Amino acid sequence: MYKNPVPAPPESSPSPNPHPGRPERSRLGRFGVLPQLAGPSFLVIGLFARLPLAMLTVGALTLVTTASGSYAAGGFAAGAVGLGSALGAPLLGFLADKRGQRIVLLLSAILNTLAIAALLLVTLTNERFTGSALALVLAASFGTGFTCPQIGPLARVRWMAMTRRSPRSALDTALSYEGTADELTFVLGPALVGLLASMIAPWLPLLLAAVLTLTLVSAFAVHRTVAFSDAGSDAGSTASEAGNGQERDPASRDSRRALVLLPVAGMIAIGTFFGSTQTFLTAFAGQFGIAESSGLLYAVMGLSSACAALSVAYWSRRFRHTGRWMASAAGMAAAAAALVLPGSIPGMLAVLFVLGVFVGPAMVTIFSIGSAVAPGHRLGTVMTLLASGIVAGAAIGSALAGTLAEASGAPGAAAVPAAAAVVLLVLGAVSAVALRRSDRA
Repeated sequence: MYKNPVPAPPESSPSPNPHPGRPERSRLGRFGVLPQLAGPSFLVIGLFARLPLAMLTVGALTLVTTASGSYAAGGFAAGAVGLGSALGAPLLGFLADKRGQRIVLLLSAILNTLAIAALLLVTLTNERFTGSALALVLAASFGTGFTCPQIGPLARVRWMAMTRRSPRSALDTALSYEGTADELTFVLGPALVGLLASMIAPWLPLLLAAVLTLTLVSAFAVHRTVAFSDAGSDAGSTASEAGNGQERDPASRDSRRALVLLPVAGMIAIGTFFGSTQTFLTAFAGQFGIAESSGLLYAVMGLSSACAALSVAYWSRRFRHTGRWMASAAGMAAAAAALVLPGSIPGMLAVLFVLGVFVGPAMVTIFSIGSAVAPGHRLGTVMTLLASGIVAGAAIGSALAGTLAEASGAPGAAAVPAAAAVVLLVLGAVSAVALRRSDRA
């Protein structure tokens, strides 16, 4: 529906499938085109290389909450991770657009490993989390987020280039897979944090995140598909955009680029929902004396969200993206309002499973809209900006819900994810109007 030109890779770039527009039959169905385009190893590496990002926020929340005994301190530490990532992600995306993904990812992997080590050091060596000690913990948390490699957004940039000569359905399928990959890692990440923190030690999840970052992110950085991400220069993209008569009008081009702000705002709302839900579940689990296992509860929502995201590849093209946005947000709002109802762990698990059914499609849809309205020569910047919207929102949600949990317990914190879902619904309606007007311009 909203098609954005993506520069082709260099002639010398390797392509696993010489005829991407005619994918071979596969037992994977529509998803069979993905290993044909990128190779099976890209799917595996790209999946697990983003796992550390899913562990950092919950890991910081769990570590600092356990070490300090304060939900507020843990919430602010998680918020600092999110804030750092929100500011650092667009910078990494911009540098990747300018200098190429390989060098940017390798450098960020090294810096992030050092930042995680610093967070572990300052947290485990502090006995009182007040004043300067808390400031050091928050500064280390911020640095951990700021340097975190942005695997998901940069993988989407590669898919956009690899599917340029394929039917639009190929990109939709790739983005559906990416949404599922994000959700699966956000299932595995909190689950690993919960298991390792409760069974061994609260510091172990962050140590594992550092090891995974140093190894898997480096493997993703040098994978052969990086040639696709480095294919487009500013000049080449500008020339490609000039082929569209509408893009010759500077006012029209500026208006189109302004539309990027709408999916970014949507991602901030989703991030607020994520961050507040994580903190709410920490407080809820704390009522049963298992606060360190809140990641396991959160993983249930991520599991149903991943399955729902995978289904988006098979949705009818007649179901417009803005309609999907509003329908998913409405479902999120209704399900989030039920978070205050359960009084037991099984009841909460049931609500979280239903809630996740609407979350996955919302994320896939907003990324699809963002990729369509993004300028061709700034794909990395826009994709990381969308991702930073999630983590910025998570910082807001963690801080708000942490404060409310400290004041009035889990029921107070539950108001934040419900409010975030309502905001997401309003943004979906605004986006439907704005995109319709843009198409008519």
